[in-house]
Formats: sequence, C-alpha cells, structure tokens
Amino acid sequence: NSTTLLFVEVKYRTSSQFGGAAYSITPTKLSRLQKSIEYYLQQQKLQNPPCRLDAILIQGNQPPEWVQNITG
Repeated sequence: NSTTLLFVEVKYRTSSQFGGAAYSITPTKLSRLQKSIEYYLQQQKLQNPPCRLDAILIQGNQPPEWVQNITG
C-alpha cells in the first residue's frame, strides 16, 4: 500500500470573468508552488516521496471542482 503526499492549491473567484479560478493558476504560480513543495520536502528530509499537486477550484456559487495532478 503506497502513500502519496498531497499538496492542494485552493482558488476562489466570484465569477468566470477573466477566465475564472482555473486561469488564476498561471505557469508562474505553478513554478512557485513546485519550489515551495521542494523546499518543504527538503526541510522534512523526505527523499523523493510519491507526491501530487491538486487544485480545488471554487467559482461563485458553483460546487467546488477538484482537479488532480495539475502539474501533469
């Protein structure tokens, strides 16, 4: 049984104007998230554990959307 360390970015937008919650996760934001995750793993002395970066997207009154493995 394998355990995966899960990191989650939560984004909320009041509307879909300007692309909505999904479009707020830019390549620059992804790069910063990945660097933060790498820093955390180093600080915890974890050597290449299975991990994944997901996003919870909330837009207005819509139900949240869970997007798994946003880095591919």
